[in-house]
Amino acid sequence: MHLESDPDRLFPVDQRTRDIARELYRRTADLPILSPHGHVDPALLLHDQRFSDPTDLLLRHDHYVTRLLHASGLPLNELAVPDRTGAAPTADPRTAWRRFCANWHLFAGTASGYWLRHQFSALFGLTEQPDADNADALYDRISAVLAEPSFRPRALFDAFGIEFLATTDDPLDDLAAHRALAADPGFSGRVAPTFRPDAYLNPAHPDFAANIERLAAWSGSPVDDYAGYLAALEERRAHFVAHGAVSADHGVLQPLAVDLTPEEASALFSRAVSGRLDDREAAAFQGHMLLESARMSVDDGLVMTVHPGVLRNHSTATFEAFGPDTGHDIPVRTGFAEALRPLLQRYGNIADFHLVLFTVDETSFSREIAPLAGFYRSLYIGAPWWFLDAPDAILRFRAAVTETAGFYRGSGFVDDTRAFLSIPARHDMARRLDASFLARLVAEGRLDEPMAGRIAQDLVDALPRKVFKL
Repeated sequence: MHLESDPDRLFPVDQRTRDIARELYRRTADLPILSPHGHVDPALLLHDQRFSDPTDLLLRHDHYVTRLLHASGLPLNELAVPDRTGAAPTADPRTAWRRFCANWHLFAGTASGYWLRHQFSALFGLTEQPDADNADALYDRISAVLAEPSFRPRALFDAFGIEFLATTDDPLDDLAAHRALAADPGFSGRVAPTFRPDAYLNPAHPDFAANIERLAAWSGSPVDDYAGYLAALEERRAHFVAHGAVSADHGVLQPLAVDLTPEEASALFSRAVSGRLDDREAAAFQGHMLLESARMSVDDGLVMTVHPGVLRNHSTATFEAFGPDTGHDIPVRTGFAEALRPLLQRYGNIADFHLVLFTVDETSFSREIAPLAGFYRSLYIGAPWWFLDAPDAILRFRAAVTETAGFYRGSGFVDDTRAFLSIPARHDMARRLDASFLARLVAEGRLDEPMAGRIAQDLVDALPRKVFKL
């Protein structure tokens, strides 16, 4: 089957609205990419080595892709994901690629299929869709492209038009890769770290005790000293700020803020480091540390992003065999208004504090997040994330939040990806969908075209610069 890349993809069907959308998209198509939250490894750009093979680049590490293949009966080890238990052999890259191509039809209509089609066409020049018969030929063609100097990570960074890229980093990371990139005269891009302290704030995290020991050893304070713990976190945040960080990111099951006295927090912390907290107490301590993290953001200026509502590692057997980020993280219902009230009561109207709320529970967009962002000056609506960064879900998001909060209380698009090659496809998708949504408002007489043009450009450029203090 022929692989087509429709120049009017994602635009409205009726011709008048499509013409408006096409013009709005034209104004944003070539604007630089601002990626203020993602998971690309900075070492990729530091070392600038060629990508090894199509499977490692496009399949093995992409849990969007492997999860659907797994659901259809393909074991992860047959997709080149190594079994840590040694119970099953890991397929070689070409064999795994054949499995993927033979099942390409499974991705029809999915966001993953859309992004991969974009990459196959725009980056590799493929003109036929994958299938069992052409798998080896496509593997060889992609491999040949990967060998070209123009396909090294730094060359792609420039070709993609990326102006700013944020990574996600452990609080005790020395940030040597970021430091080396910033000092490298051969690299002109801006790559910033992001402070991600989840495993240091959540007593239920399996690495919590070990991380607190590492943090205490670094700071020289006793392991169970709560004041020393707070001071050490503040110092690590300062280290990130000195290396160009603009945000601190918090992945929590529920966005709960709990206001404890210092004495209450200290007592819980002492018990947490020795593993003596029950589930209720662990949730209370993590909620208190979310509130403390907001205080720290007020003090040091780091934008506070919150990514809640994902039950991690739902399949215990899969986690034990293949590890995290292998496709079995599941969205759960999320509440914001009551849970975050202590935080918003204290910090919600401080001008220089920026709080960006994401969700994978789309019912919360119109019910809670948009109304909150329509009042609290510090609060911004995060772009559709993870299970929601798909064409129809993004359009539902625009309809859900715009009538309550307008266009200017949002974060701008956030790709939140470790799949480096998918970054331009994801941003292009968002620009097309925003053009489509705005075009409908123009066609319905609800917005004039000059204003729509301004909004389309601001969603791509001015808003993320403002919200993430770029």
